[in-house]
Amino acid sequence: MKPDVLFFLHLPPAIHGSAVVGLSIKESSKINEAFNGRYINLLLSSEVNDSGNLSVSKMFKVLKISYQMVTMLLQKKPDVCYFALTTTGSAFFKDFIFIVLLKVFRVRLVYHLHNKGFAQKENNSFYRRLFDFAFKDSKVIILSKHLFSDIATYVAPDQVEVCPNGVPRTAGEVSDRKNVIPRILFLSNLIKSKGVVILLEACVLLKDRHCSFQCTIAGGDGDISGTQLNEMIRLLDLAEHVSYVGSKFASEKDLVFRNADLFVFPTYYNAETFGLVNAEAMQYRLPVVSTFEGGIPDIVDDGVTGFLVPQRDVGALADKMELLLKNEKLRKRMGEAGYRKYENEFTQEKFENRLIEILQHECDRLLVD
Repeated sequence: MKPDVLFFLHLPPAIHGSAVVGLSIKESSKINEAFNGRYINLLLSSEVNDSGNLSVSKMFKVLKISYQMVTMLLQKKPDVCYFALTTTGSAFFKDFIFIVLLKVFRVRLVYHLHNKGFAQKENNSFYRRLFDFAFKDSKVIILSKHLFSDIATYVAPDQVEVCPNGVPRTAGEVSDRKNVIPRILFLSNLIKSKGVVILLEACVLLKDRHCSFQCTIAGGDGDISGTQLNEMIRLLDLAEHVSYVGSKFASEKDLVFRNADLFVFPTYYNAETFGLVNAEAMQYRLPVVSTFEGGIPDIVDDGVTGFLVPQRDVGALADKMELLLKNEKLRKRMGEAGYRKYENEFTQEKFENRLIEILQHECDRLLVD
């Protein structure tokens, strides 16, 4: 008989890393074959730039989710609850309401952390009590070994499992690039801390150094709108080098990856845990330039599959971009190394198998206990 798992997920329409992973879990035939899955969407916002804003409609959604959850628990108590926990802001307090209800029903919790921020609160006694309560007698999934330090105050090592996110195979065969002028790609929601402004400043340096390049920026509005970004491009006199193409999904997203020669993601987002888009780029055999943030050093091998630079260091970013722009053989060598690493560690199949293993082990523990 298949174990019963209640999944608390982040699901679109708001598109970000956690929602992409949540949808992949909900739609996974392998996971649904392994478990009797029931699903509840935790997201209250349909737009990325609405995240963190309180409203009456969101409060009603919290009540609706609470009712939905209690109804499911009364119908049948699950063996395990998978919970995509938000670590900071008002979303954590919303999640905490659900955690209290689940603990009242004595449901075994498996948290999956797609962001970080617990360590920032470790000197706050109020938050420490909340976190201690939430994590007690639970299992915690992190995306990289580099992220354990964020929860080490509240969670013992034997409570933790590492499960990197996976990217579905969508690229197929990627032929040799034919761009006469090398093309840089940035793909993320237009959030300042994801590094889009840092990228523009680095492009100014590249232009001043007389580098030959084109840069494509793809992504939906965040705390920067597309209109504001285009105005920045104009004011920095980058219109001949940089173009903003809006949000790209499915075949259009595939095309921007195929048309690129290198991928740049200079994030300094302090809740960044994985940088799923870096693994996506590696599937397309693109060298990656990113930062030492969260679990990104587990994805990008510095000097092998791309380069890692210090956060907000415009000069260092421009230097590594220039090196790749001027060296096609280096781009190809790093791109191939990245593709091999994607195949070995970051496919959707490997993610699903690892998640099933973790959840199955927790269900088996319940039988033993």
